Amino acid sequence: MTAQAAPHPVVGLRREREVLTVALRTNRHVVLEGPPGTGKSTLLRSIAAETGQDVVFVEGNAELTPARLIGQYDPAAVLADGYVPGSFTDGPLLTAMRGHGLLYLEELNRIPEETLNVLITVLTEGEITVPRLGHVRAAAGFRLIAAMNPFDAIGTARVGQAIADRMCRVVLGYQDAAAERSIVGAVTGAPPALIGLAVRLVRATREHRDVRMGSSVRGATDLVLLLGGLLDVRGQSGLGAEGARETARDAAYAALSGRIRIVDGVERTAEAVIDDILDDVWPPDGPPPPDEQPPGDP
Repeated sequence: MTAQAAPHPVVGLRREREVLTVALRTNRHVVLEGPPGTGKSTLLRSIAAETGQDVVFVEGNAELTPARLIGQYDPAAVLADGYVPGSFTDGPLLTAMRGHGLLYLEELNRIPEETLNVLITVLTEGEITVPRLGHVRAAAGFRLIAAMNPFDAIGTARVGQAIADRMCRVVLGYQDAAAERSIVGAVTGAPPALIGLAVRLVRATREHRDVRMGSSVRGATDLVLLLGGLLDVRGQSGLGAEGARETARDAAYAALSGRIRIVDGVERTAEAVIDDILDDVWPPDGPPPPDEQPPGDP
């Protein structure tokens, strides 16, 4: 799959954008490291759109074999014509190498080691030798950009030093509260009161003592959309309406409970943690929180 433009503008990430831009300009391969929802793919799409480069996207998982990454011969074509170049179907790696493009590997630490080893010569020499097909050299402009979430330990493996030593590393963190409100507002167009509440709740999930990994800004977007819809369905005119706090809790359960990861050994549910956070942000007997967060608030 290729992309020419970013689906949403990049908010924040100025330093990371500059580093990635220069890394690509100086022919470096890069791994973008950070939790979900920090804008890794959006940042890359934006830079690629500016430079006019295609991006070949690959989802990294245990099913990504060397053949699926490189390409393979079509059995029917081989029977008809033999092992000729026309019988070979390029995989995403060769597509990017031949097409001056960027190969974007998502979830780098979920890809089997056997498949990653295919990339070592590509990263070092810019070329690969494919059995029966022969030698393929990358065109000018080819770069490998990988992304990984270091906080997710399920189904992942440590990326070997042979790969890590051949790539620059750019670490992305969550944007500040103002940037996250801007992102959610751009996606949802919702009232500031809903956006402010959702962003405060989501940011608090990242600081809670019982949470190993909190929600991304995508959780805030879903929370805003669910909360706005539920308020409408229940005939509640905004957060000041009677019963709106319970509606916010229902929306938060749906939007956030599947996104947060509880610390190993802590016998609590995600819903119980959300209750804690909601009590802090919006006390049971208090008014809804203000539209804007004071400086320094989570």
